Amino acid sequence: MLTLTINDKQVSVPEGCTIMEAAKTNDIHIPSLCNMEGIHNIGACRICVVEVEGAKTLMASCITKAREGMVVRTNTGRVRNARKVLYELMVSNHNVECLSCKRNQSCEMQELGRVLGVENARFKGAQSNKNIDASISITRDMSKCVLCRRCVTVCHERQGTGIIGPQNRGFKTEIAPPLCQPLGAVNCTFCGQCTVVCPVGALKETSSVDAVWEAIHDPKRCVIVQTAPAVRAAVGELFGIPAGTPCTGKLASALKELRFDHVFDTNWGADLTIMEEGTELLSRLKLFAKGEKVSLPMVTSCSPGWIKYIEHTFPEMLPHLSTCKSPHMMTGAIIKTYYAQRLGIAPEDMFVVSVMPCTAKKFEITRAEMMNYGLRNVDAVLTTRELGEMINSAGIDFANLPDSKFHDPLGFSTGAADIFGFSGGVMEAALRTAYEVITGRELPGDNLHVTPIIGLEDVKEASILIESPLPEYAGLDGVELKVAVTSGTKNAKTLMKQVKEGNSPYHFIEVMGCAGGCIVGGGQPRNTDGEIREKRRGALLWEDEHKKLRKSHENPAVMAIYGEFLGEPNGPLSHKLLHTSYVKRGKYNEFTDETAVIEIPVDSRKVSVDSRERQNTMDARLKASPAIQPSGDSERAMALVSENTRLKNELKDSKETIEILRNIVADYSNPDR
Repeated sequence: MLTLTINDKQVSVPEGCTIMEAAKTNDIHIPSLCNMEGIHNIGACRICVVEVEGAKTLMASCITKAREGMVVRTNTGRVRNARKVLYELMVSNHNVECLSCKRNQSCEMQELGRVLGVENARFKGAQSNKNIDASISITRDMSKCVLCRRCVTVCHERQGTGIIGPQNRGFKTEIAPPLCQPLGAVNCTFCGQCTVVCPVGALKETSSVDAVWEAIHDPKRCVIVQTAPAVRAAVGELFGIPAGTPCTGKLASALKELRFDHVFDTNWGADLTIMEEGTELLSRLKLFAKGEKVSLPMVTSCSPGWIKYIEHTFPEMLPHLSTCKSPHMMTGAIIKTYYAQRLGIAPEDMFVVSVMPCTAKKFEITRAEMMNYGLRNVDAVLTTRELGEMINSAGIDFANLPDSKFHDPLGFSTGAADIFGFSGGVMEAALRTAYEVITGRELPGDNLHVTPIIGLEDVKEASILIESPLPEYAGLDGVELKVAVTSGTKNAKTLMKQVKEGNSPYHFIEVMGCAGGCIVGGGQPRNTDGEIREKRRGALLWEDEHKKLRKSHENPAVMAIYGEFLGEPNGPLSHKLLHTSYVKRGKYNEFTDETAVIEIPVDSRKVSVDSRERQNTMDARLKASPAIQPSGDSERAMALVSENTRLKNELKDSKETIEILRNIVADYSNPDR
């Protein structure tokens, strides 16, 4: 431990912590824009500067280590003025169309301005020329980018994909893929984690809200909605409900209030997925037991971000993927076949909407492989955030809605479906069914949980010994079934390297594209709570453990579909509707001509605002001002005095600004910082 003084208060903190961390542990708030605790600490914005006794310049508190005996002041006049100037300089090159921005009222830059007390930005000048780049999943409005580099860190260090980074230099710097290519033209997985960490409106999901409203208001359309497991664990946060509160009943009620014709649950599709994926796994294991050549380990295919990653990075490993579509795509396929026949509605008159925690799902539904009989399985994807936008727009008081249930027959699910929303859940759900099918006995473990794989660690593994199986699976007697679970493409890369090199010890691997699973997907509410993953996971565990039926093969609504329509798991019709194939893309898209770029009309792109245009506007205002066009000597004298005062104030501000900038430049070159 070391002792230092912050704002005349002596504090003790662990060695190695920064000034900002030391202040936070002692309830002293230091404002910042770029910093993200434990993830991104590079001192890019400099808003967090503080005075350190003995230092020549102000120090960035997020990267300056606390030292024994250090004396720090976080709120002096010098510090406050520096923060304001830095903020105003950022605003001078920022698109300030706040009223029409999706992040209005939830923008970290707006909030920072309020904290700093900045009401007017004094600096005017040229703005860098940055356009809008739209892909099917993510839209980048670089006129709003503040170059905090959070998105770069999460893309490189958390996801391990490294798609975006700083391009060009100086005033022309922008965050983009190499050579400033469109995001939809490179090997982006569309995981959307960049949209979650962006402090402003520069990164967001490509909106489907207008298309969904148009469908709802079309009397000729039958509009059907389904919602993913993870959505119910997070949507309440958008309406002031504490994180970790299950909102299943309110969610169903809200969707009905929005006037969807039928409200279904993707959980039903998750149970269906287990029937198909579990059967596929057992088929491969039986071939393996006979000594036949088969692609093991089998790898899950529920996460579209993960699927796109493996298509780009490990295209030769595609045979290891399960051929199952993701749960919402399976549900969409059933809606436009079985349910359309049941209602007597033409499938082309149906409009299926999926509410998902994931931005990659927007890309998934456009894949050519996700069609049957010439129609898309799903027509539109809304993120959890977009659904919140629609609920607010409709004037629905979500927090006070009564609970209701999803519609039958695709609204009933088991507890196994709920846990699809977090890392390890898909694996556990599959094992609950597969083990019972093989042995005729319930999966051993504490309350049906496979404890080693339920958690938020990077890579988790477990093994289950198969003993005394049913006669059909006699060849698996004595086999130790080895499984692994990971989330985040950076961690998936580790496991896939083992598979590629032929030394993977596993039979079955679960991969989710986002670290922690769908509960922290790219379309979920932005939340700075460090325990948000645990809270949302807890909500889904609660849902699972409070259901009477907790194994997918016990879902009567799923079994009825097989009896009435599909026939059997992995049967001919199931394969046609519920299974898919994959695209060998390559790291540089060298194996495909597909693109996910959306062309933006030239007249809607952002253009730079030249300083001369600003000056012309100011000159026009001055010419129209009565103070500059006096009618008499006294008025002329008053105008001159007023103008003289204004110029003196501007000169004073300029000198202060120059001094602050000089100190900041000196700080960057300070070897002790």
